[in-house]
Amino acid sequence: MIHIRPATKKDSKTFLSLINALADYEKLKRPTRSAKQRLLEDAFGKRKRFDAFLAFVNDKPVGYAIIFETYSSFLAKPTLYLEDIFILEEYRRFGIGKKFFDVLLKDARKRKCGRMEWTVLDWNLPAINFYDKLGAKKMKEWLLYRIVL
Repeated sequence: MIHIRPATKKDSKTFLSLINALADYEKLKRPTRSAKQRLLEDAFGKRKRFDAFLAFVNDKPVGYAIIFETYSSFLAKPTLYLEDIFILEEYRRFGIGKKFFDVLLKDARKRKCGRMEWTVLDWNLPAINFYDKLGAKKMKEWLLYRIVL
């Protein structure tokens, strides 16, 4: 049975272990101890900066998502931004990703968002194919830029 729910402070260890699993999958360095402390403070502290959701198969945690709002001046509505969505490889193709999107889109509607957006790495063909099947539109005219502070 697949179940998705908001993460709570009691889920801290599980949440961080899934973030480590995403780092391993993307061949990135895992968050440092201080980064993990900031993640937990930003997720569950006094001044929340994002919302996190966890996916379970039966009672086993198998995935997570991080979302937050940005704002569109042209729509004059918030945008729900999906920062991370990750499902352990052995649990992909069980419908968990689709269920995650159902939950997140419902949340976006509840927040009165005008859209939901995210980025995907160009080499992540399984994710790209999944998003295409969802009917998501690839934004070809927008290029991602970043300044690291």
